[in-house]
Amino acid sequence: MRIALVSMPWQALEMPSLQVGLLHALVTRERPADEVAEYHGWLRWAEFLLEHSDGELTPAEYMTVADDQVFDGFGDWVFSGCLYDDDQWGTEQLTAYAARTGSSIDSLLRMRPHAARFIAEAARDVLATDPDVVGMTTTFLQNVPSLALAREIKRLRPEVVTVLGGSNCDSVMGHALHRNHPFLDHVVRGEAERAFPALLAHIERGTAPADVPGVCWWDGDTSRANREPRGTVPIGLLPSPDFDAWQESFDSSPVAEFVEPKLVVEGARGCWWGEKHHCTFCGLNGSLMEFRSKSGEQLWSEIERLVHRHKLLDVITVDNIISMDYFRDFLPRAAESEWDLRIHYEVKSNLSREQIALLGRARVTHVQPGIESLNSRVLDLMDKGVTGARNVRTMRECENHALTCVWNYLYGFPGERDEDYTEIIDQMPALRHLQPPGGATRIALERFSPHFTNPALGFTERRPADIYQHVYQLPREELEDLVYLFDTPATGIQGELERRLVEEIDRWTEAYPSSRLLLEPVTAGPDVGDGGDGGEQGDLLIHDEREGWPRRTHRLTHWRAAAFRELDHGRTLPALQRRLAEAGHEVPLDALTAWGRELLAHGLVFKDGDTLVALPTRAVPVRAPGDGAAFPVALPTPEEVA
Repeated sequence: MRIALVSMPWQALEMPSLQVGLLHALVTRERPADEVAEYHGWLRWAEFLLEHSDGELTPAEYMTVADDQVFDGFGDWVFSGCLYDDDQWGTEQLTAYAARTGSSIDSLLRMRPHAARFIAEAARDVLATDPDVVGMTTTFLQNVPSLALAREIKRLRPEVVTVLGGSNCDSVMGHALHRNHPFLDHVVRGEAERAFPALLAHIERGTAPADVPGVCWWDGDTSRANREPRGTVPIGLLPSPDFDAWQESFDSSPVAEFVEPKLVVEGARGCWWGEKHHCTFCGLNGSLMEFRSKSGEQLWSEIERLVHRHKLLDVITVDNIISMDYFRDFLPRAAESEWDLRIHYEVKSNLSREQIALLGRARVTHVQPGIESLNSRVLDLMDKGVTGARNVRTMRECENHALTCVWNYLYGFPGERDEDYTEIIDQMPALRHLQPPGGATRIALERFSPHFTNPALGFTERRPADIYQHVYQLPREELEDLVYLFDTPATGIQGELERRLVEEIDRWTEAYPSSRLLLEPVTAGPDVGDGGDGGEQGDLLIHDEREGWPRRTHRLTHWRAAAFRELDHGRTLPALQRRLAEAGHEVPLDALTAWGRELLAHGLVFKDGDTLVALPTRAVPVRAPGDGAAFPVALPTPEEVA
């Protein structure tokens, strides 16, 4: 058989489709007689916009929709007119939504007139490969573009079998997509490594796939949904992706002038933390939470092969959480290679200093640690298993080891209190030398999250999110099964406090590029306060060049220097007193309490409940060009914090 594998907009432009790459390799391995072609619809759409708008709709406009407007439904709306044969469909709803949310839709309105012509051209290009089967993958904003293409393909050539799969098809969502769109012959719910080859065998024989778990199919006019798979696919069945066709398309594309290409790999599936403590707001992984990971050697071999083949050094891992085994095998192997890689990883935020240092040595330059909040009580409401103090330590150590740390401040949890935010907002000016969140975001109600599956957690009322009013022409009862996001009455902080949180994070973001708070051990010599060696025993200088703070250098001597080193780990004052006593410093608790208040007043520590954690970094932070200069050679006169 001839099979066309398709990924439509709005995938990120700089990366190949991992799903298409995996399926291509899978079909080649399991059905070597089949011919496989690929259609890179996301890339072609960006090219189409660039050409037909005379260069006005650039890849930058594309990426705004793909990256920044995922939860607005805008990308789907662009193609919904094609799906419903009405170029004005949903425009009134979209305009009303944009007015309520303050969203800009100018580029969307300029994109939509091109959509119908693009879908027609895409269908012709896919059918030019003379496929027996067209398999499409859908995640986030790929639903409506994929549906529009499938509909056009069936209109032009009804005998071609259309198959849709991907994370948007998980569980009840897949059946709703199938039964509401009869031009979809099959929908694969769940992982495809077993289901897709079995389905292809049925298509080739002309038999009904009633025995293939997870597959939706038509029994006359009735949509059948086979039971979902009982188990997950063993990680050993995953092939190494084939990106050769993507590379050829990308290299010849005018889009290549606008983006830096990156490789994408998969080391693990599921979430080992979610298996034990599912974060209350998170709907990722859907019905596939079980954690499975490749061996470190297998993952390194795959990266090594792809890097050699494609001559690219930027590597994005799609794992929802790093396997802790990789700190013993994969990361040391990557560090030993001395390759000039730049790797992205999602990690848990309670990593140790040594683990973060290893990430840096292994060329992991970009981490997403799931910090979410700096308040321990709110983190407990999330079931994150980490404290605010530990999150601040992680931010500081990422700065120390030149890791770009990407995170968002989440709020709106049932049970949160105003004081959970006021005490953090008041301390945010002290954090301006650490990487700020991308913004403050009210949590959404996501299908599969504990908030969704257990209304007793606080979200008792829900309805399909308003964004779907400008996406689908379907009744509410169908949307209840089809969509991923739901609207619910707002909980948690609102009004003035919500505004304060957003504004303080904006100020933090603006100040970060030129803010520094650097810890410098004093070189051993006759002036060292307690005769130390300039490392773990001598005096400390703290050079403060944060925006909004007086430019000054603080000097810590004697027990204060020893105490501040202890605060690197985060300590309560009683615990700090015990640690100092063990080191030979007998310091009354009231003296420590007074000193702690001074440190807070100078913004040198962060307070999380009763825990204090030191804020200065131990290395000059790395900044992008233009983000601000390093500390000047001439430093201010030291002033002791006594």
